[in-house]
Amino acid sequence: MSTPGGLVKVWDPFIRLFHWTVAVGFFIAYLTDDLLTLHVWAGYVIGGLLVLRIVWGVIGPRHARFVDFVYRPAKVTAYLRDLISFRAKRYLGHSPAGGAMAVVLMLGLAVTVWTGLELYAAEENAGPLAVAPTEEQQMRLPVVLVSRDEDEAQEGENDNNGEGIWEELHEVLANLTLVLVLVHIAGVLLTSVVHRENLAKAMVTGYKRAN
Repeated sequence: MSTPGGLVKVWDPFIRLFHWTVAVGFFIAYLTDDLLTLHVWAGYVIGGLLVLRIVWGVIGPRHARFVDFVYRPAKVTAYLRDLISFRAKRYLGHSPAGGAMAVVLMLGLAVTVWTGLELYAAEENAGPLAVAPTEEQQMRLPVVLVSRDEDEAQEGENDNNGEGIWEELHEVLANLTLVLVLVHIAGVLLTSVVHRENLAKAMVTGYKRAN
């Protein structure tokens, strides 16, 4: 529905909340490796919102649905070529490139959260992927607590438990996702210039010009 000012509602409240909360959550998680509790909870928030976004991509309003912004690779490539030439077609919802970036970013965030959960389970035996201790391990717990000094001699066994692998993979994926975020920001700025509209503002207000 268009407003008297020639604006039309494009982004619903959930999409806007998802976008900005995930953006803030990612940077909090990225910058808080040494603050484990904050880092983990930022990851939980991102993971939960991703699940809701997938559901919303099926049942949400028009421009929130995947069918509205998932295009064939050829169309994405053609749009990028036209965008660089400053003659790209304007889309009311996500453009082909914007839709592709949205999907890639969600995938990047999802695998980063997953590897983070695996690492959290391997390092702290905590989180939803942690393995519950057996009765035998629970009985041995007091002995283990008394002899914690022996842990240093067993550091070389961490890799056998997958901790080293998960840590490296989690770090690589987080850095790759950061690169995607920076590319996304650059794309938003370029598209805003080409189409002469503030796309970031539209993601705050939910409105874009009708034509």
